[in-house]
Order: sequence, then C-alpha cells, then structure tokens
Amino acid sequence: MNTFLSNQNLSTDSSLIIEAEAEGTKQLEHILNQENNQLKLVAANGEEMTIPDSVFHVLRQVVQAMASGKNVSIVTFNPELTTQQAADLLNVSRPYLIKLLEQGELPYIMVGTHRRVKFEDLKKYKQQKDTKRRQLLDELIAESQELGFYE
Repeated sequence: MNTFLSNQNLSTDSSLIIEAEAEGTKQLEHILNQENNQLKLVAANGEEMTIPDSVFHVLRQVVQAMASGKNVSIVTFNPELTTQQAADLLNVSRPYLIKLLEQGELPYIMVGTHRRVKFEDLKKYKQQKDTKRRQLLDELIAESQELGFYE
C-alpha cells in the first residue's frame, strides 16, 4: 500500500491550528529534523516501541507541512488504481485518462473487463510530465529573455 501526501488547502474547522498546537508542532518539527534521531513511541502503560523509518519519514513530512501553515491530507492507495482514481490523481477526466491508456502513454492491466493502473506507473508518468513541463517553461523563459521581454 502506498501513501500519497497532499498539501491541499481543505476548508475544515479541524484544519485550523490554535496557537498552543502551533508551538507544539514547531517543537516536534525541531525534534524530527535532528540528525541521527531515533524516535520512540511510548504508550500510556509505559510500553515503548521504536518508530520505523518509513513512518518516521511520513511523520516528518506531515509535521513540516503543518509547521509551515499548510493543511495536510493523507490518502492511502492500493498498488492498483481504478481509472477514476488514477484520473483524480492526475487531475484529468476519466475519458482523457482512458485515451492516454489506449494510446500507450500510460501502462495498464486488465482485471476482468476493468482497466487498472499501477500506482508506481502513475507516479512515474506524472513525474515525467512535470519534468517535461518544467523544461518547456525554462525554454520559453530563455527565449523571452533573448527577445528582450525581461529587461
């Protein structure tokens, strides 16, 4: 199971951090950012457990976002997503996603009569698109500077 962290601004009353919580969040961020820090979880009965690295990294990301004043939502995913789930993650319509699948832009598997997209493939596709978008934007900026639009 994969976890996807999103810094979406969700308008809920629970997303408002009161001053005391903000201070506690800043202190927790400081602790999580210390080098070679091995955190332990202590239960009310005194039982201790070392926090696994994977949980530590997720916790650090959440706390850093909250300390920066961002709202955080955590969504868990199965390794295979429905076409609607994949479309939602890419922020595109389901028909557009189906078109990408049929054109071979994004690999998929069939489960019975239903298409499924592997989360890892979706993540890789999104990273490639983001990288290409950044490169094109950099080229556009460079061209605009050559033409004197940024003087």
